Amino acid sequence: MNSRPRNIVGPQVRRLRSEANLSQPALAAKCQRLGWDVGRDAIAKIEGQSRWVADMELIYLARAFNCPLMDLLPPKVRASLG
Repeated sequence: MNSRPRNIVGPQVRRLRSEANLSQPALAAKCQRLGWDVGRDAIAKIEGQSRWVADMELIYLARAFNCPLMDLLPPKVRASLG
């Protein structure tokens, strides 16, 4: 992880992708089918927290994982939001 992460969702994206048995290219392809023009490199950078993630991209990720948007947030953040 970088000393200054550019996003807080990277670890959850990696975990959800792993739980879904998806490779990075497979996740990118799933997101592309939903309308987000993203590649494996961008997924890797998101997971490594070196790439900023836009709000619309969070929505695409939640749709790709078929999960609530809150599941992309770290547990501490989810807890603080109640």
